[in-house]
Amino acid sequence: MSEIYEIGLGNNDDSIRKKADSDFVSFWDEQAKNLAWFSPWEKTLDWRPPFARWFVGGTINASYNALDIHQNTKSQKSAILWEGENGDSRNLTYGEMFSEVQKFANVLKSLGVQKGDRVTLYLPMVPELPIAMLACARIGAIHNVIFSGFSATSIRDRVSDSHSKVVVTADGGYRRGKVVPLKDVIDEAISDLDFVEHVVVLERTGNKISMSSKDKPWSGLVNDASETCAAEKLFSDHPLYILYTSGTTGKPKGVLHGTGGYLTHLHSTFKWAFDIKDSDIFFCTADIGWVAGHSYVAYAPLLHGATQVMYEGAPDFPDTSRMWDILQKYKVTIFYTTPTALRMFMKFGDDIPNSFDLSSLRLLGTVGEPINPEVWKWYYKTIGKEKCPIIDTWWQTETGGMLISPLLGLNTIPLKPGSGTLPIPGVNIDVADEHGDNVPANTKGYLVIRNPWPGMLLTLWGDDEKYKTAYWSKYENCYYPGDYALKDDDDYIWLLGRADDVLKVAGHRIGTAELESCMVSHPDVAESAACGIPDDVKGEVIIAFVVLKQGVLTDSSVLEKELSNKIRTDIGAIATPKQVCFVSKLPKTRSGKIMRRLLKAIGSDEKIGDVSALEDGASVTEVQQVYGELQKSIRENSK
Repeated sequence: MSEIYEIGLGNNDDSIRKKADSDFVSFWDEQAKNLAWFSPWEKTLDWRPPFARWFVGGTINASYNALDIHQNTKSQKSAILWEGENGDSRNLTYGEMFSEVQKFANVLKSLGVQKGDRVTLYLPMVPELPIAMLACARIGAIHNVIFSGFSATSIRDRVSDSHSKVVVTADGGYRRGKVVPLKDVIDEAISDLDFVEHVVVLERTGNKISMSSKDKPWSGLVNDASETCAAEKLFSDHPLYILYTSGTTGKPKGVLHGTGGYLTHLHSTFKWAFDIKDSDIFFCTADIGWVAGHSYVAYAPLLHGATQVMYEGAPDFPDTSRMWDILQKYKVTIFYTTPTALRMFMKFGDDIPNSFDLSSLRLLGTVGEPINPEVWKWYYKTIGKEKCPIIDTWWQTETGGMLISPLLGLNTIPLKPGSGTLPIPGVNIDVADEHGDNVPANTKGYLVIRNPWPGMLLTLWGDDEKYKTAYWSKYENCYYPGDYALKDDDDYIWLLGRADDVLKVAGHRIGTAELESCMVSHPDVAESAACGIPDDVKGEVIIAFVVLKQGVLTDSSVLEKELSNKIRTDIGAIATPKQVCFVSKLPKTRSGKIMRRLLKAIGSDEKIGDVSALEDGASVTEVQQVYGELQKSIRENSK
């Protein structure tokens, strides 16, 4: 039986869920009215499976809802409290954001950008990134943000597919004390893409760069631009952005999100989940290059006129106290981060966070992957001091916003470490078998979504057929996100990892998330990752990579035996790793996701491939070295 934590924010309003259950279309119709529309919609939902159009005929603008509506009441209020990795800081008010967005919107127009044109943004985590996004939205251009760690090849693929006529970048960005040469990467990526007409270059680091006839400095363009630019009245289903997400095979998929439905979803979930108040200081650590940064950094906080912290650099640079220092400095009240980051912080023990004043916190959240119960409890006790509820949110790039989460802005419900609890109102989520039928309680199955929701993607950019086959072909008229899950006796949903992150050992299917959670529950283990490598007898055998908590001095052979015994007891002998490698860090993206394909490539002695999204390249070098030494030792012992 899972531990239950009866902690909340004192809210208790079941009426919203009851309305949503009775008629989800009418329910979302009411929620959309919380936004500012130029003209009302004629039809709430046009559902032609698998394509959904929300608030058909209504006109709206994302930039207008993020900025214009606040000017009479909050122009002097801080919108973004920005912290640079190198110690720089800025405080941008809603009035200043309004001015800067209008100026850059005029810059884009002066460069020939029109409604429906695509603009690629390849920028560090600086305020100019959301400014550029909102400027695109203001004139109806479609922004295509590319994570600032991607390589020239990855950028080229995305710029080419979106056919962007303007690219916005910077001379560089700071990461772990070094300057990332963003402009140089762009130069390589678009060297022969003639359709790119202009490159706008933000001056961030002052490092030396080359400037061609296409290149134009941000400051010069903005200084000459007018501060007045009316927001375009756009139909609700007008595309707001493309965000590319990697699939298991083939080229990245260009997820296309609309405007009215997406904004409705964000406005609602941000209020429901975080119980946002005018006095709050919100801090989501997500990079805007990923969807969490789009939805809950660039858009949702601004829709509510909230103040948020935005941070440029690595969470553990110059040392592992950086996050706690930021929380203390800005008196953050709501902290939204990843389980991967928490596991890293947890590895260094309690003394570091305990040395900071975190008493301003009132609510904690996680995003990006299921959170292990042990990490949940550490987050609750060490960071929240047993007074802050935790919202564990599940959603995807494709869903636009959170779909499973405790909604403490609506009502207080018991929290179970490791469970995302219940779906948001107005979304019908089940756990199904191969035939699409609901499975019994406490039975593993596939997560399915049985009705359209406002934040869902419109399609994949330029590929309606792939959209159908990728998400709607497994079950008729049901969205299939590709995750394993189960519902317990209270209908709480437990995410069990990606269905494609499955190891097949001697015909048995074992989820990596289940295996990794088991290892992390050992008191000496901070992080773990499992992958399968080919085996002539079993098809695959399991290799585990384990990071120990700081200060653990246990003999590795003893700990390997303990982990193996624990896995046999908790999961079964079939899940026992063939080998366990102890390393100091795992290869991760800047968003905190473990790059298991790199571990698999190392274990299989295959080509590693593109590592441009890595947070720290040294992690791969260490894994290769440790794994190589382990194989050498095994060979010598077998002689």
